[in-house]
Amino acid sequence: MSDDTHARRTDAPAVTVESGARLHFGFGTLSLAHERLYGAVGVGLDAPRVRLRVAPADAVESDHGTAREYTARACDLLGVDGARVAVEAELPRHMGLGSGTQLALATLAGVARAHDLDPTVRDRAPELGRGGRSGVGVATFENGGFVLDAGHPTGRFTTDRPADGDWTVPAVAARHRVPDHWRFLLVIPEADPGRAGDDEDSAIRRAVEDADPAVADRVAGVIQRRLLPAVAEGSAERFGAAVEEVGRLNGAWFADEQGGVYRPPVGDIVAEIGDDPAVYGAGQSSWGPVVYGVTDANRADGAREAGADALAAAGVDGEVRVVRPRNRGAEIGADRHNA
Repeated sequence: MSDDTHARRTDAPAVTVESGARLHFGFGTLSLAHERLYGAVGVGLDAPRVRLRVAPADAVESDHGTAREYTARACDLLGVDGARVAVEAELPRHMGLGSGTQLALATLAGVARAHDLDPTVRDRAPELGRGGRSGVGVATFENGGFVLDAGHPTGRFTTDRPADGDWTVPAVAARHRVPDHWRFLLVIPEADPGRAGDDEDSAIRRAVEDADPAVADRVAGVIQRRLLPAVAEGSAERFGAAVEEVGRLNGAWFADEQGGVYRPPVGDIVAEIGDDPAVYGAGQSSWGPVVYGVTDANRADGAREAGADALAAAGVDGEVRVVRPRNRGAEIGADRHNA
């Protein structure tokens, strides 16, 4: 490599990548008795966010351990020498907000853009180990909004998922813009992180093996007759009630794995929030422990108070936020400062 090429790389302006969290309300089916498996439902959030600053480099450089691993994999996939990645903001890890997928995709997109390449995140996400069961995180990174993905053919995704890279991210079966006046209450208790990695794989495999197909039929009815019409018509009240029911039914599949329909102490928090008139519906995002509540701008203050009261009633500390929906994908652009 010539000295001129080295100078161009190290002096190139950094690229910034910023993306929001996501809520995962549940799956359409875990039953092997149906033609398709999974089929996830979720929504993009405007906060909290992950934000990276990325510049081309001759080697992989990052002070953030997980980002460094994703940077190395991204450089390998893209066929570039390296990148310098600074994590300026990140999502709480393994709390139910999609931290792993958003960091992985933001890193991939940043490294690609820093080298003037197309990130093609949907195509490359499986090679980063993302988008295997749920396509919600990839879809919200791309475009935000409410997402229902198509899941996988059951014959392709049985109890054991294929190796990383041997699947495609589930297609988006339905996407809707979330009304701007909707809000999402986030209650983040100080509790153990949710399942991830091999532990998550084992838990889902056991749940799939035992999943009652009748529950999947009930979930399908809620999604088709209640959830999709509610988001299409902009009714936060009916949407909240529908996603709460989807989450409760999903909890029946995972009850043996997490100690109940919701993992402790989430059940107490969900019950407390769900009884408050400022909240239209509440549940656990993914494996938790984040609890969500659906509300709107007029009831945001009341929802925030309900979240604080729920933490107090459960006897745990934590954080309470009310956030906006995010109806756009990740923002990727040039930064004036070098990484």
